[in-house]
Amino acid sequence: MIFSARLAAPRRAIAAAGAGVTLVLALAACGSSDDSSSMPGMDHGSKPSTASSSSASPSTDGMPGMDHKASGNGLSDSQDGYRLTSKDTTLSSGRQAGYRFTVTGPAGKPVTDFAVDQTKRMHFYAIRSDLTGFQHVHPVMAADGTWTADLSALTPGSWRVFASFTPNTGPGKGEDLVLSRTVTVPGGAERIPLPAPAASTRVDGYTVTVEGEPMPGMAHPLTVSITKDGRPVTDLEPYLDTYAHLTAFHEGDAAFAHLHPTTEVSGGNGGPDLSFHAELPASGNWRLFLQFQTGGKLHTAAVTLRVG
Repeated sequence: MIFSARLAAPRRAIAAAGAGVTLVLALAACGSSDDSSSMPGMDHGSKPSTASSSSASPSTDGMPGMDHKASGNGLSDSQDGYRLTSKDTTLSSGRQAGYRFTVTGPAGKPVTDFAVDQTKRMHFYAIRSDLTGFQHVHPVMAADGTWTADLSALTPGSWRVFASFTPNTGPGKGEDLVLSRTVTVPGGAERIPLPAPAASTRVDGYTVTVEGEPMPGMAHPLTVSITKDGRPVTDLEPYLDTYAHLTAFHEGDAAFAHLHPTTEVSGGNGGPDLSFHAELPASGNWRLFLQFQTGGKLHTAAVTLRVG
């Protein structure tokens, strides 16, 4: 997905990424990643998440019921008449948590017809306020428009959850929307410092290198190269109709950005180079989460990227 003022992305391929400066990145994989110890709760399973309302501002991020409009960064529970609603404001710590939510349209009724995007009708993300504990899941919708999501165990703190979808009918038909709310997980919350940027890292035995020159508010190509034992990886398996899925969150406010892959899937194996259309709207540190699959196993790497 590409970023725009509405977090809607043009769905067309971008030419292969040009050579750029190797970006300073820090990656941490889910599970056996080298720095996974600093990423509690990181999950890449097929489970969904929970949400509650809160301000998009860092100073009010832990206060349910304080959502404010923040155009272009996903930090609002409403946009163009569509609203993400949920009664939950807290979730239990340390165990799987179920979350129910609905998306209502301009008429105030639950939306039940969604377009398929990257094989799913709804992409759901959960990220803690310090950008740890990432989860990307796909909830299930009941006939009345109620979505049910299951999150893996969450650590105490303030979390923001995002629903990414495209209405298939109504005034917003064909419009990519990202709405969010916050939820509190009670308990002693320890803020984890964002890992410092680094040129590349090893993730589950893979070496990931990122090249490009993204500037705030401008569209730029980004290239990810994956090797293992010094050899190019060419057995990347299709995942969500692509060879890698990339999501970004901004340090300080957890603003959302979804980087659209521009390397087309052709056959069952891809790699080693993957291109993305990157349009990160603000300067500062962004935490990127790259998901790719080999041998039936999904790998998740966390990336700290300095923009501007």
